[in-house]
Amino acid sequence: MALTLNQLNAASEAEAAQMLDGLYEHSPWIAQAALAQRPFKSLGHLKQVMATIVREAGLDRQLALIRAHPELAGKAMVSKTLTAESTNEQGKAGLTDCTPEEFARIQKLNADYNAKFGFPFILAVRGPRGVGLNRHQIIETFARRLGNHPDFERAEALRNIHRIVEIRLNDKFGFEPVLGNRAWDWQEQLARHSDPGYAEKGQLTVTYLTDAHRAAAKQIVADMQECGFDEVSVDAVGNVVGVYRGTADKTLLTGSHFDTVRNGGKYDGRLGIFTPMACVRELSRAGKRLPFGIEVVGFAEEEGQRYKATFLGSGALTGHFDPAWLDQKDADGVTMREAMRNAGLPATLEAINALKRDASKYLGFIEVHIEQGPVLNELDLPLGIVTSINGGRRFQCEVVGMASHAGTTPMDRRRDAAVAVAELALYVEQRASKDGDSVGTIGMLQVPNGSINVVPGRCLFSLDLRAPTDPQRDRMTDDVLAKLKEICERRGLHHTVEETMRAAAAPSAPQWQQRWERAVDALGVPLYRMPSGAGHDAMKLHEVMPQAMLFVRGENAGISHNPLESSTSDDIDLGVRAFQQLLDHLAKEQQ
Repeated sequence: MALTLNQLNAASEAEAAQMLDGLYEHSPWIAQAALAQRPFKSLGHLKQVMATIVREAGLDRQLALIRAHPELAGKAMVSKTLTAESTNEQGKAGLTDCTPEEFARIQKLNADYNAKFGFPFILAVRGPRGVGLNRHQIIETFARRLGNHPDFERAEALRNIHRIVEIRLNDKFGFEPVLGNRAWDWQEQLARHSDPGYAEKGQLTVTYLTDAHRAAAKQIVADMQECGFDEVSVDAVGNVVGVYRGTADKTLLTGSHFDTVRNGGKYDGRLGIFTPMACVRELSRAGKRLPFGIEVVGFAEEEGQRYKATFLGSGALTGHFDPAWLDQKDADGVTMREAMRNAGLPATLEAINALKRDASKYLGFIEVHIEQGPVLNELDLPLGIVTSINGGRRFQCEVVGMASHAGTTPMDRRRDAAVAVAELALYVEQRASKDGDSVGTIGMLQVPNGSINVVPGRCLFSLDLRAPTDPQRDRMTDDVLAKLKEICERRGLHHTVEETMRAAAAPSAPQWQQRWERAVDALGVPLYRMPSGAGHDAMKLHEVMPQAMLFVRGENAGISHNPLESSTSDDIDLGVRAFQQLLDHLAKEQQ
């Protein structure tokens, strides 16, 4: 019989401790300390309280907790002395059925890991979906984490312990994150589509209007139709648009992008499409209409990977599509206009300009997004309310010097383009650090036709500069570009700079931020307010209507733009339910 929160809150201290027995391996002190903070408003509240107790317990008790856990496929499993919970988890992961080669590999990893860190390798083997990782995934993760810094790995071990406890707690209380599971599954299915050259390697890359991009759009269309949207279409720039009609004329706009960076993650952007889709599905199944419509947009392009046209999808909705973009060419010489026509889109300015939304018909824009950073992970919090989005500027640059023989050109007579950019990269690092919360990145650096024995005569590079306010961003930009000019003049080089994106900082609309705060609070999850260092489609919609965002914690220290980008279905479930709470509160406001 599954427990209930009411039972836990009403039980005696001894009875309540028994109810929570077996959560933290051989460490009942955590649950006992948590019970002093009853009543719990939700399972999420209980989970966060216990995680906070561990975080504040100090290094010695944290290490003792980690060391209380058994090795994976270790001596305790062989001797059958695991706890019932660990036996169940390792068995479901197939670790009891390892081949002799797999078992030997795990034993070697266990030995190496213990020798390096002084504690056993901890992994939530039931994984982000709760259904279990396979042996290959476990061994791959084990080998990867062996290379971590000890401090980082200790924190990663604790995060995995909290995930193990979360799943065990769900089992005790008979809770299944149904809405989170559905959104998680949609994202996994969408990740099957990837561009050639990446798909063969098992990597996810979906760039604007490729075959994989169009297949992804087709799948989102089908998923929206299955959810019960009244209208689903692909617009003139390739955005997927789903409309669920309300009982009044006003509409809530939401969504995010489904294109990816090269070899990226499955959740960046896409979580913001599937979260509201899960909500619409529930509304449709219940036959419920709200006093406003819901328009969910899967934006076709946000990342700027194939063409120098960042925020193309959301920019079309705000009337900021640059006509010059149509004549841009990709790496294969295909213009955007040609790519649009190949995709069956009209490729005319008239059709694109017609996508501009009348902001007076919308209540505002909200977006759910994976955090793409480590903050929520470090605080053991599943959700974060975004206070503002950093402003950013991007540039494509070139430095031109003189290619010459690497063996015969003296060091003091070289006009080395690559060294100049290297000098600039160090300056960018120093200049951004001066502001504390500014960031600067040279993410792409290329020496065309470079050779091992030739001094680089050309160097192409990108420049990405971001800050919480536009003046701070622009001061840093001015300093960096002035430094580039000074370096080139001193080294006898020429340079060109093309600005490819300028996005204003986008503070959240106070009323909409408060709506997210009420929604999160209703779930019994602590409120945490934070800025976004990454750019989002909400930045573009901010130019024409009020906006606010909600962050969902990512796994693996919150890494993003990386294949390790991930989130648990439990955290996603909380994001979906926060969205539902916001819809409910908004409906009451509109009545």
